[in-house]
Amino acid sequence: MATSAERLGTLERVGDRARLSYERLLRHPRERVWRALTDPDDLRAWFPTGIVGDRAAGAALTFPFPDQDLPAMSGEMLRFEPPALLEMSWGPDDVVRFELSAAPDDAGGTGWCALTLVVDFTPLGKAARDGAGWHECLDLLGSHLAGGERWGLGQRWAPIAQRYRAALGPEACELGPPDGWKEPTGPR
Repeated sequence: MATSAERLGTLERVGDRARLSYERLLRHPRERVWRALTDPDDLRAWFPTGIVGDRAAGAALTFPFPDQDLPAMSGEMLRFEPPALLEMSWGPDDVVRFELSAAPDDAGGTGWCALTLVVDFTPLGKAARDGAGWHECLDLLGSHLAGGERWGLGQRWAPIAQRYRAALGPEACELGPPDGWKEPTGPR
């Protein structure tokens, strides 16, 4: 059985939008994972941007890119329900939703947490690129929570992107890597 870090997100069409969904089983209590989703110090370890703004539904948000010469994105906190649900618009077209719940009884450990990440976006052509990016973020989150290695975001993206390209097909592979990241090898 593949570990959660090896499982790819799933892609589906929802009207004229695309949706990537990820599930991770984390060996940490829900309150600890919630802190990792909301605390600025924890976010720096795994999230691609900062999140500036009130943690309240309807609050305007800014997403600055640390240590990168990129303009900040804007968004809005759509839902904020500690310690279970965080949903925000992310830039002009994306919606990012994190849901936390207790892990199923048969998951292997008590006090573990199930994380579901759902990203709604357009256009479909960026699914492989962004899918690999969010996958790497979740890998970093898992490593951070376990006290493990911290690598620079994008360092492991290319091989993950290659897997997403192969799994999602050519119409999901129209956009290349973010600026400064290595192009994956393999089918496009």
